[in-house]
Amino acid sequence: MHEFSVLAGKDVAGLLAGREADVIDWVREAYLAHDAGDTVNPDSYFLRFPDKPDARIIALPAYLGGTSQVAGIKWIGSFPANVTDGLPRASAVLVLNDYRTGYPFALLESAGISAARTAASAALAATALGATAPASVGVIGAGVIARTICQYLAAAGVPLTDVTVHDHDDASATALTGHLTRTYGAPSRTGSLRSALDRDLVVLATTALRPHIGEGHALRPGQVVLNVSLRDLAPELLLTAQNVVDDVEHCLKADTSPHLAEQRTGNRSFITGTLADVLLGRCVLDPERATVFSPFGLGVLDLAVGHHLYQRAGEEGRLLPVPGFFGETSRW
Repeated sequence: MHEFSVLAGKDVAGLLAGREADVIDWVREAYLAHDAGDTVNPDSYFLRFPDKPDARIIALPAYLGGTSQVAGIKWIGSFPANVTDGLPRASAVLVLNDYRTGYPFALLESAGISAARTAASAALAATALGATAPASVGVIGAGVIARTICQYLAAAGVPLTDVTVHDHDDASATALTGHLTRTYGAPSRTGSLRSALDRDLVVLATTALRPHIGEGHALRPGQVVLNVSLRDLAPELLLTAQNVVDDVEHCLKADTSPHLAEQRTGNRSFITGTLADVLLGRCVLDPERATVFSPFGLGVLDLAVGHHLYQRAGEEGRLLPVPGFFGETSRW
């Protein structure tokens, strides 16, 4: 009733290792639960700083029903300047709350969970949108998220045999290409923004605050773009493509590329459907047109992955109990 445990990052990493297919399944189930109305996923809340315009800490509260019956909140910091000090950009924790009492029962280190659920969402979308055997892959932005997305794409059967990586930081691009070559046994290369954007499957995983891919660029028929970082593409590019999102209301806000497209057109007719629509066959895409998947990132995905890992951590004895965490355990 009043137990509280911590799951450390090293154990999160251990639990995630080799479970890419499971994580993709958990994310798929969470999307379908959200589509069925068996979730509560309020707006994300952004804490910003006047003297650090590129930094933010985001709160993602959510509730996931079904067999999970768990509530919680992810608190994730995004500080791009960390990269210059050799630190990961993002750090996070996930609190899990008991649905019956509201009591928190676990605190999980969550940077790894957040990266995994983001990558699983991207891999699920790539396969659902028909990008299972692209001749080439372009990766724009060479950080932890990009590396993890590549890991999950490979686990989902997407071949990484011809990958072009672009990042404004040459060292990061070189590090990712070296990792991909060593891990997947096929040469990867660094390249220009244009060359990476011209691939069959494109992964956008940058820290851009506003669109920088627009005039002079075009999306090709049949191309699939995983618009994970949400703010790279100018709205006019989205208006030439089929647009799939994770949640319409969530994605069309906070000056994301789809939000800017809505502001430009005054309507949402450019949205083709949600990923759940595609998974359930309610949305049929034209393979001759470019498709852009823009996921805002739903807190229910963090809950789905975090709760499954919590359960497995208990089975494997990885949880760190905190005796006496709660000050009062009875009213009187």
